[in-house]
Amino acid sequence: MKRLAVLTSGGDAPGMNAALRAVVRTALDLGAEVFAIYEGYQGMIEGGNRIRALNWDTVGGILHKGGTIIGTARSLEFRTRQSRLKAVHNLVQHGINALVVIGGDGSLTGANILHKEWPALLAELVNQGTISAEQAAQVPFLTIAGIVGSIDNDMYGTDMTIGADTALHRIVDAVDAISSTAASHQRAFVVEVMGRHCGYLALMGALASGADFAIIPENPPDGDNWEEKMCEILRDGRRIGRRDSIVIIAEGAQDRKGNPITSDHVKQVLEEKLGEDVRITVLGHVQRGGSPSAHDRILSTLMGAAAAKAALEATDASEPLLIGNRNNKIVELPLIACVETNHTINEAVRTHNYKKAMQLRGPGFQGSFDILRTLVRALPHPPKPGQKQIRFAIINAGGAAPGMNAAVRAAVRLGVDRGHIPIGVKRGFRGLINEDLVELDWMAVNGWTPVGGSELGTSRKVPEDRELYSIARTLEKHKIDAILMIGGWAGYKAVLKLYQERQHYPAFNIPILCLPASIDNNLPFSDFSIGADTALNSITEAVDKIKQSAVASNRCFVIEVMGHYCGYLALMTALATGAERAYIHEEGVALAALKEDIDMLSAGFEHGKRLALMIRNEHANPLYTTPFLAALFEQEGGDLYDVRIAVLGHLQQGGNPSPFDRVNAVRMANAAVHFLEEEFLNNPKTKNSEAAVVCVGMGNDHIQWTPMYEIARAYDEEFQRPKQQWWMNLRALVHMLAQPDPYFAKRNRQSA
Repeated sequence: MKRLAVLTSGGDAPGMNAALRAVVRTALDLGAEVFAIYEGYQGMIEGGNRIRALNWDTVGGILHKGGTIIGTARSLEFRTRQSRLKAVHNLVQHGINALVVIGGDGSLTGANILHKEWPALLAELVNQGTISAEQAAQVPFLTIAGIVGSIDNDMYGTDMTIGADTALHRIVDAVDAISSTAASHQRAFVVEVMGRHCGYLALMGALASGADFAIIPENPPDGDNWEEKMCEILRDGRRIGRRDSIVIIAEGAQDRKGNPITSDHVKQVLEEKLGEDVRITVLGHVQRGGSPSAHDRILSTLMGAAAAKAALEATDASEPLLIGNRNNKIVELPLIACVETNHTINEAVRTHNYKKAMQLRGPGFQGSFDILRTLVRALPHPPKPGQKQIRFAIINAGGAAPGMNAAVRAAVRLGVDRGHIPIGVKRGFRGLINEDLVELDWMAVNGWTPVGGSELGTSRKVPEDRELYSIARTLEKHKIDAILMIGGWAGYKAVLKLYQERQHYPAFNIPILCLPASIDNNLPFSDFSIGADTALNSITEAVDKIKQSAVASNRCFVIEVMGHYCGYLALMTALATGAERAYIHEEGVALAALKEDIDMLSAGFEHGKRLALMIRNEHANPLYTTPFLAALFEQEGGDLYDVRIAVLGHLQQGGNPSPFDRVNAVRMANAAVHFLEEEFLNNPKTKNSEAAVVCVGMGNDHIQWTPMYEIARAYDEEFQRPKQQWWMNLRALVHMLAQPDPYFAKRNRQSA
């Protein structure tokens, strides 16, 4: 039998506990014994009680906790060979032959060194007589899988690291709050964020909060007079009506010569050159602490499960692996190659080779920086002489989704900066029918980024019959050259209707782009819709509170979430909260499955369980409703537990957008503006040609385009969801991780 150990090392990161839980339960499910090494590498050196066996219940109830329950440390001692010899001795004593390391690049570098030295260290221990040859023969090699736990998101090979999304939540919440007080007093604020040598938090924090300036290590401000340029931007912003100035600076910021740029220096510059009242806010360790976001819980769980599997299935010929996330897919990469590339990036920053540093950070990082350079401008570039302008309409359609306003703001400002004229359409396609349009300029969308809902207004109206004629007249009268529709399935249906009616209405033969915005995450050709992450965080926070309310008594909660006929929110909520079951329409609800769930609940509560969560999609089954399920569980539970219902309702649709939704909204809006511009200017329509109608989609760090005519192939119109949904592959993992220990043990005995 394989014995696997797991440790957390270096700086803590929200989501480490979720990863730990997934590693332990996946390894147990695969038949391994599991040990925790407390206090990181220091605990490996000290041995004894620092290395302890874990069971299924040990990692129960930790998903929502920040930090790491097994402790962490930065061990200088582990850098010496003599200390690593002690560490190997302690691992051998426990028969450990597989290791999962959750930490930053230093921790992962240490894991790789341990792997390389393992045979020599074993031989030395045998020669010393510290261990026997038989003991060494039982663990001839050590397999290793690494997971990056770092709020800095500074590791090459993965789009996101554990903790980065939560840290962005802390930053964006803080800047949102600071902006309101800054505007009240017409103040400037300098906000310093973490990140060491990586500017990810500063860059994405500025993009998500609508900050006025950002300074990052990988691409310092240009020129020796960068201070004057920064002040000029802020000065112009005040001149056109901004009441506040927010500058976000990474803790490792420096100028082009490598001299540190501190928050104190920026404050002094602003006070001297602008004559303003300036305050500094250093967010510090608040970014690192607290309960992890839904995204971090899910990402950590997926990585943890993959790491345990990789470490247990590796052979003596296997090199240590990094478990990463690329384009919304869990990947295995050579650990040392990723670490060495990371060191190359840090060296590029240290030697002022900023072009190389930006290149190695990846196209997503570079693209986001380019977008930010435009959005932080106080005023757009003036139109070029003779430039052909596009008049493009921006419509919100379908249900309101947090992040719609961020997308509209980005589309307007990026469009205006490129010399085009955005036209806002009010109340969805009703605005085109009723000719309710307004021209939007640079300042018309000021302050929209953090606001939930839709400032333009939205509706689920799909035009029919003579309404199509009214829309055609409106497009012709206002000389609309292109349409950007930001919305849900009703918006997609309306665009499809325009596309299908082109033969009758030539005005519809213009470039049209659909940008997905729906909390249900049920739209085609995109892994993520704007608003879904915000809804998932709202649900997760509500369920966390429900769990706290129920721990004093034996209770089962049946929680109903939105999603229409798409089970994304229900299944991902179960993954993020550790719920026992997710009832979704895609699977249906069968009587036999309910009997199994009742047995599972009874087994759990009979063995000391105090809380159970059953998540139900609002349309999971027309007969097995939420009240029915609650009554069934109440009846069958007897005296073991009582049952309560929680229908979360429209709180899932409201609230300010999450950083993930804001950043994705901005990036997709940027791609949309570029597409419409290129399609209109470089592919002029003729009498016998058709302008493109496409959907833009977002993976984790990848934007893709799909023609609208592909919808029939990929979309289930009856149930309004894609025919293939990537997250459905996670069902088995959700069910495995959530089962109570007695039920897991019983199942294993039966299998044996």
